[in-house]
Amino acid sequence: MDTTTAKHLRDKYAIVGVGETPYTRGSGRTTRSMGVEAVKNAMDDAGLDASEVDGMLSYSSGDSTFAPTIAGDLGIRLDFYMDVFGGGSSTEALIGIAIGVIEAGMCNTVAIYRSMNGFSEVRIGGTGKRSMAPITGDQLHSRGNGLASAAQMFSHTFMRHMYEYGTTPEQIAMVKVVHSEHASNNPKAYYNQRVSVDDVLNSRMIVKPCHLLDCCVETDNATAIIVTRADRAKDCKNPPAYIKSVVGRVCKPRSDMHYQAGPITRTAGYYGKDILWPNAGVGPEDIDVTGSYDAFTFTTLLQLEDYGFCEKGGGGEYVSNGTTRLGGKRPNNTSGGHLCEGYTHGIAMVIENVRQLRHDVDDSCPIGPDGKRQHTYDYREGGCRQQKKVELTANLGWAMPGTGSSLVMGNQLS
Repeated sequence: MDTTTAKHLRDKYAIVGVGETPYTRGSGRTTRSMGVEAVKNAMDDAGLDASEVDGMLSYSSGDSTFAPTIAGDLGIRLDFYMDVFGGGSSTEALIGIAIGVIEAGMCNTVAIYRSMNGFSEVRIGGTGKRSMAPITGDQLHSRGNGLASAAQMFSHTFMRHMYEYGTTPEQIAMVKVVHSEHASNNPKAYYNQRVSVDDVLNSRMIVKPCHLLDCCVETDNATAIIVTRADRAKDCKNPPAYIKSVVGRVCKPRSDMHYQAGPITRTAGYYGKDILWPNAGVGPEDIDVTGSYDAFTFTTLLQLEDYGFCEKGGGGEYVSNGTTRLGGKRPNNTSGGHLCEGYTHGIAMVIENVRQLRHDVDDSCPIGPDGKRQHTYDYREGGCRQQKKVELTANLGWAMPGTGSSLVMGNQLS
């Protein structure tokens, strides 16, 4: 595959607005109400009014509300919209679609959102108020064999990694420990208490090798971002996060029974890296902060390996040696991620990295007379969560081992 054809798009587009609702359980709200709030917050963050947004995309699985309804409630008339069904690799894919439709001249500025009552209504494992549909299609190979939840479907990959590379539960638990440290400095995080390795290992087993604290937190929330051309971004309220490269929904030769094509410990990121880095013009060694999809502690480790942040099999050491902590060489999920802040199918991780690039994560540090946040870079509990030097970030999306997505952003033009 020729992976050089998108270099001309580098820095041509940017994320100019981000917004979300609180991360809660039992929101008592409709996804329509939350979706409208999140998109409006992103518009306000960008300094845009309804007449300046003419495209809308959403990840609409479960109980979400379709784009024309959200747009209508905000007074937006759409020239292009699409509601996409998909997994956790949707976020970066939708960013790529936004770039494509703007490039094609179909609209100028696109709002992307995900609204979900992920705890109180449609829960991923099929529990909650709404039950899953009958077994059909490719589910005959999964749910028909007792693989209904994500933990059940992914556990084989996790166990094989431990067998092949000697990865230990203590190393994996450090992903949760580090993300909880970051969340303790995040007032928005649903879980903002720091935990220890022992806390993780002593929590009840869900599906071996995943303990309860190895799993993400289910929440009700909506999240949104706004994409437009970089030449329009200069007129927006906040500094743009320039899009260097995007990979949307790359997959292994098989995405369902992915272990039939390539090692079971290999994720789609193995293929995504060959698109991401050449088009971005940078490599993993250039990245300052990562946002790696942490549906489970293990998913973070696998992606960091396959995108080249460490060698295959070296993920256990990488996530447990301090590299991914705030103040470390390359912090990961500085908001606390899905394990602690809230589950958003990846959009909140993009939002956090946009704020990192602005050097304006909304932590406890005060706003100075110049209107800028005065960071202390004190990462003790209740303190700062802004990494000192951030010029490039990478988001690594995940739906399952066989399907993934990714994004590189920067705060400067190449």
